[in-house]
Formats: sequence, structure tokens, C-alpha cells
Amino acid sequence: MDVRLLRIDSRLLHGQVATSWTKATKVDRILVVSDDVAKDNLRRTLIMQAAPPGVKANVLTISKMLRIYYDSRFDFINAMILVENPVDAIRLISGGIKVPSVNIGSISFDTTRKMVTDTVAVNHDDVNIFVWMHRRGIVLDYRKVPSDAKKDFWKCLCEKEFVHDTSQKLK
Repeated sequence: MDVRLLRIDSRLLHGQVATSWTKATKVDRILVVSDDVAKDNLRRTLIMQAAPPGVKANVLTISKMLRIYYDSRFDFINAMILVENPVDAIRLISGGIKVPSVNIGSISFDTTRKMVTDTVAVNHDDVNIFVWMHRRGIVLDYRKVPSDAKKDFWKCLCEKEFVHDTSQKLK
């Protein structure tokens, strides 16, 4: 499986993703990976119906996504993976899914989170996950749509003083 985009977006599959990101990444499959959504028949149905013409959408649990990723029968798939939060993203990456970058689109604000950008709010655990990714050389790309200028989310975290070490990476 060729994972062309791993995107964190609390809204999952919506208009911007269905149109802009699908075209820009030239995927034939949108994989929404969420244990919670996989258990929710209504959300699962709505997401599957939101896929643009010519692109299939599936809702999978984390464990099922990892099984499919390693199954050679799915090697032909060009996929976009959508997760709701950094926790699900790190579970996939820790499980072996290879991505050079993670796109951060939107993480909803709540009482445990602080705003980093106009569409991304993080808590302490989220910051630790982004530190983990950064130290492993994973590029943190903040963009709502592909036509936006690429913005380094790590720099956003540093500028807002969520993290202080801007250079340390694991070797």
C-alpha cells in the first residue's frame, strides 16, 4: 500500500479533503482510521458517502488498518489515511506505517487544549506525540488545503513555546 497522505483532522472526511486533498494526492482510497468511528454506524455511513466520485472510502479500526497495511493483496492501493487525533496517528506509525510526513489540518479545541494555530489545538499528550514524530524525522506539515503554502507545524509549536528544542532529532 502506498500511503500518500496521513492527515490529522478532527473533522475527518469533509469537503476540503474530499475534493482538494484527493486530487492533489491522486489517491484511489480514503481510509478513515478510528476505533470510535468504526463502532458508530451513522458516522461510518456518512463518511463512506462523502467520498468523491472514483474514490472509495472505508472506515477501519487501528488494528484492521495495520493488518491491511502489511497484507500484499492491498499493495495496489494509493491511500490517504485520515485520523481524528495525534494519538491515532502515533498508533499507526508505531505499528509500522511508513510516512515521511504528517499533515495536520484541524484538531478541535476543548478545555484540555490550547490553540497553536487558528484550526489546531493541542494538549500535553499531543505535544509529546509531535516531539516523538519530529525526533524521528517525520515532517509536520500544517495546511488546510494543498494549495496553501506549506507551514512547518514544528515551528508553530516552537513559536508558541509549546516546545523549546528546535533541532534535536534521534540518529
